[in-house]
Amino acid sequence: MLEDLGQLLKSVGTTIMELRYSAASGGTWEGTQLKTEADRLAHRELSTGLHSLGEDIPVISEEDLKSHAADRPRRYWLIDPIDGTASFSGGYDGFVTQVALIEDFSPTLAAVYAPALQLTYLAAEGRGSTLNGRRLDVGNESKRTVLIDNYPEPKGSAADAIKALNCTDYLESGSIGLKICRIADGQADLFFKDVVVRDWDIAPGHLILTEAGGEISDLHGSFFPFDGPFEKPGVIACRCGDLLQATASWLESYHQDVRD
Repeated sequence: MLEDLGQLLKSVGTTIMELRYSAASGGTWEGTQLKTEADRLAHRELSTGLHSLGEDIPVISEEDLKSHAADRPRRYWLIDPIDGTASFSGGYDGFVTQVALIEDFSPTLAAVYAPALQLTYLAAEGRGSTLNGRRLDVGNESKRTVLIDNYPEPKGSAADAIKALNCTDYLESGSIGLKICRIADGQADLFFKDVVVRDWDIAPGHLILTEAGGEISDLHGSFFPFDGPFEKPGVIACRCGDLLQATASWLESYHQDVRD
């Protein structure tokens, strides 16, 4: 099924790329979320493709508000048809289409495809993760700390983290899912989001990173949950546990200083 997921996402990615410079890429802001016709079209194609895989597994999608209202089943597909819609609409390459199979509140299969970059990330619980067929392993030792975030130059808490955590470099990327995957493939070492994130932003990259040997948590350095509300206060993703705990400790003091 994992390879089928990869092929499905490539097909959806082709559709997304065809829509990239069309009227479907323009949209409206709903709070902090940019919504486009391309998101809705990708949602329909991805949902239909998942239902055609041969198992009657419900789909919960960012683009389907009705699917958010019901109690979560024990097993379901969690999808983000276009993660990084602002990058997609703005002509930047940092967007993906992504899916995770959630079983008993934990991701067990995951696929993330960046169509503009032709990057396919796949993972299965207990079987590791891959990028374009190459096995991923973050390794245990590194003399660098590359922070990855949204902007050409670090801003806000990311700029402060560069100094406080002795980061050696900075990498720009768009989609949350892609940023997590960039840690899994060794391009970056640290990502945090200290504002609201949603389960469909995190779940696919969560499995890909942890199967590559990396770490991911809530803002306190604890287990990132996939139960309860879909919105969570934030996330930390790191190459290793020591860096994760250092980031969690710094964020606690940083937010305390802001409150004071």
